[in-house]
Amino acid sequence: MLMISLMGSIILIIALITMSLASILSKKTFMDREKNSPFECGFDPINSSRLPFSLQFFLIAVIFLIFDVEIALLLPMITIYKMSNLNFVLITSFFFIIILLLGLYHEWNQGALNWKT
Repeated sequence: MLMISLMGSIILIIALITMSLASILSKKTFMDREKNSPFECGFDPINSSRLPFSLQFFLIAVIFLIFDVEIALLLPMITIYKMSNLNFVLITSFFFIIILLLGLYHEWNQGALNWKT
């Protein structure tokens, strides 16, 4: 327990030192409306230079990343089959896949997987 608290305090100190150095050494900039606005040959821009981003695409990308990480966690279970009790590994894998399917069902039920234009 002492080792864990010592490690946690060292990590906290390193994080605080890093953030302090970043704020001290970073370039100080002042927010100026004129300097931050887009420039078009000396004239004010006619329309916004920012294109709208599809929120549906963002949701699909986040769902893909979450399920991809969960599948990456499932793959090492294949190597455990030879080293561990088969029943324990099968039950653990079964519950993990059930949790994945429940998450997929929830996303489908909420309509996050329907691509509407």
